[in-house]
Amino acid sequence: MRRIGIIGVGLLGSAVASRLLQRGFEVIGFDTCPDHLKALSTQGLHAAASIAEAAAGADAVFTILPSLESVETVVCGPGGLVESAAPHTIVMQMSTISPALTQRLHQALVGTCGFLDTPMSGTSAMVARGDCTILVGGEAAYVQQCQPVFDAIARRTVHIGTVGMASLAKLATNLLVALNTAALAEALVLAAKGGLDLARLLDALADSAADSRMMEVRGPLMIAGEFPPQMKLDLFLKDLRLMLEEGQRLGVPLPLTSTAQQLYAATAAVGAGSQDLAVVITRLAQMAGLTRPAA
Repeated sequence: MRRIGIIGVGLLGSAVASRLLQRGFEVIGFDTCPDHLKALSTQGLHAAASIAEAAAGADAVFTILPSLESVETVVCGPGGLVESAAPHTIVMQMSTISPALTQRLHQALVGTCGFLDTPMSGTSAMVARGDCTILVGGEAAYVQQCQPVFDAIARRTVHIGTVGMASLAKLATNLLVALNTAALAEALVLAAKGGLDLARLLDALADSAADSRMMEVRGPLMIAGEFPPQMKLDLFLKDLRLMLEEGQRLGVPLPLTSTAQQLYAATAAVGAGSQDLAVVITRLAQMAGLTRPAA
């Protein structure tokens, strides 16, 4: 595998493209926002004018898109991958979508090309440095064929089951991200209101039973009160909705997730949706009567 198409070159897509380019893959990108493509042109990215152009001659095509609707359009819509993908191509669906839609996309591509369910665990910054895990659902032969691509992007790949199982695993993963981030924000606001030095507290927590990856990634953002997006809150609200819908479909109560969803939604409602989900600490700080999280 040498020629890789990427449909959707936003925060995550750009990080994936950059990893592949650094390791000598030929990458052809398509995005409805031309500026996303220009930013990677100096690294060697070829900009495609259409989905079909990005897929032409590609050994694999990633879809890395922000919504269920955009993924379905790219795969099944006019000029989409059902119409344009070659038989030897493997479509790798990396967006966070529902297991049900993942399975429908797979069925739509049967007889056209290969398909893998390949969501990833890691922020865009983590992906950019290769500190991430790819969850894979699909046929073992396709997984083996795509392993060099996965190795170029991530430190670990886990073949977790059939198509749809990786998407479910991603929802479970992001559920923990949501709760861990909200819990960290609560703890820091409690400490700030009591007068603790948050930098010293975070240093102590890093060597305690409370340590977590979210504390490492988002703790410094919360203390600084600066939230450049690694995962935009607006996009993460979509993930929370999918978690709750999947819980309802499976008959699984998700009370903590439901509460966290309300907190994140309240934060987005005051104009913070384009920032990293760590911005949830600002809403908790306001509720506690603080002017800023580290005050």
